[in-house]
Amino acid sequence: MRRATFSKVAWATLGYTIGVILWGAYVRASGSGAGCGSHWPTCHGEVLPRAPTTATVIELTHRVTSGLALLSVVVQLVLSRRTFASGHLARLAAGWSLFFMVTEALVGAGLVIFEKVAHDKSLARGWWMGAHLINTFMLIASMALVVFAASREGPAFARPKGRPALLLGAGLGALLLTGVSGAVAALGDTLFPADSFREGFAMDLHPEAHVFLQLRALHPFVAALTAVLLLYVGSSFARSGAEPATRRAAHALAGLVVLQVGVGLLNLLLAAPTAMQLVHLLFADAVWLATVALTACVATEAATSAARSHVEADVSEEVVLRGEVAPATLLADVERKA
Repeated sequence: MRRATFSKVAWATLGYTIGVILWGAYVRASGSGAGCGSHWPTCHGEVLPRAPTTATVIELTHRVTSGLALLSVVVQLVLSRRTFASGHLARLAAGWSLFFMVTEALVGAGLVIFEKVAHDKSLARGWWMGAHLINTFMLIASMALVVFAASREGPAFARPKGRPALLLGAGLGALLLTGVSGAVAALGDTLFPADSFREGFAMDLHPEAHVFLQLRALHPFVAALTAVLLLYVGSSFARSGAEPATRRAAHALAGLVVLQVGVGLLNLLLAAPTAMQLVHLLFADAVWLATVALTACVATEAATSAARSHVEADVSEEVVLRGEVAPATLLADVERKA
């Protein structure tokens, strides 16, 4: 299979999966998580309910689209094995995509079977939501790496070291923490809706406020600190003399962070209507993917630099031993091998 065709498949798979993720958020926001009762994979013990309610249709639609997403990832893995050699990043990332898609299904099944859906206010549900968010982020990160690996030639990744590794690690870690707090905040919006920003603010600060409301009040501060960190990360790589692809990824990250801050503020001021929750989640996924893309670009740069240094050392040794290689030939050889 041609690389360009596989790249289109990978992009389509990632895009479709993000759509399924957004529909899953709508299931939660609309309180339809118990639309099929506590049955999984059947719906109320039936494959196709005879008299479905609106909540049943919403939940069943999510299950069907999720099943198609799983099938698309399986197809992607099979095609990756036909397109790329053993050990290629696209094959490895496709395998991880399937792994996290399966665990995503298992987490979703657990939410239904243990009834951590609809109007359940238990603290355990918050832990389930946090785990769900982390798994979702790992899933789309793996799928993004498939897209990245399918669209480029060159050496494999090399782990960034020093300051770049510290910045990227901090950015990714902060995003995971912010995502988890955002998932719990969104759960609080579903379970304890407010008609206005003032009403929601008063609910959050009430002495007897539910823990989900307390965390909802904390999320904007966590998100603000993460935004500042990511803007610093983006500016650092944009001005560090990096390769053009790395600079583009850094600029994209900074732009998306600014947009996400604006969307988050609007979501807060409007008391988190369902539509704004979905937009907020979409931009959260975009910021995460942009950070993953920047990390991939930096890792690729590190690998290219290491390969070039290795080739230069080999060629220099050849010069010493033979003393007959022209400088222009040396440079061309280094560029070709790197």
